[in-house]
Amino acid sequence: MSRRCGVLGDPIAHSLSPVLHRAAYAELGLDWTYDAHRVPAGGLGEFVAGLGPEWRGLSLTMPLKREALPLVDRLTDRARLAGAVNTLVLEDDGTRVGDNTDLPGAAAAIRERTSVPLASAVVLGGGATATSVGLALADLGVRSIVVAVREESRAAETLAALRAHPAEPEVTVEPMSGGRLSADIVVSTIPASAQAPELVGRCAGVPVVFEVLYDPWPTPLAASATDSGRTLVGGLDLLVHQAALQLELFTGRQAPLAVMRDAGEHALAARHAD
Repeated sequence: MSRRCGVLGDPIAHSLSPVLHRAAYAELGLDWTYDAHRVPAGGLGEFVAGLGPEWRGLSLTMPLKREALPLVDRLTDRARLAGAVNTLVLEDDGTRVGDNTDLPGAAAAIRERTSVPLASAVVLGGGATATSVGLALADLGVRSIVVAVREESRAAETLAALRAHPAEPEVTVEPMSGGRLSADIVVSTIPASAQAPELVGRCAGVPVVFEVLYDPWPTPLAASATDSGRTLVGGLDLLVHQAALQLELFTGRQAPLAVMRDAGEHALAARHAD
């Protein structure tokens, strides 16, 4: 039976996930399909309930990562810790397994670009992606995490998850505006439109910049990091690593990482050429 997988979210038209997964299926000789489906908040349960036996896995993005939690039969430890599911594996016996490949994907993306020790971090934004990357930072040895948000109440779940990490990092919160930031790495999970010159200037002294977005590219923060010669971890790095882990969960095969990255780079280059 030909298997089906897909990525769900809203908005979803921009997603490169179909490009990456389809390239991997072709490389592995798998007769599988992978498509993007627009599913708004509140619609995940209905979508999942209507899936047939040919479905094997779902990649979940905004705003569905936390909405998936009550829909699964089993959560992996990392998904439970993050309080978010970005990968839904549909077993042949009907079991739904919720996982989160953003955590190991973020750690792999960072370590691909830099091997320097990281002890302190600033995370811009307080949503599900901020939670996953913050937990990945704790896995890498970061012991001090500042979460910068406009409204502290909106980051309550993220703060609680980071503080629950077994390494017990020191987690504090501060406003998005203020003076220069001091840390080993800054992670941006906010829209490019929110990266005002003042905020970019606040981050100018941080040696490693992790921009989780890949489109539009470069964002103001990414451009600033490149212009100043600082280490930049990009959204495509994160997307490729977490997608490779998803593919391995869906197919049981080793992901062709280089093929997936090449497909993503070509697709982004084509977008920017238009």
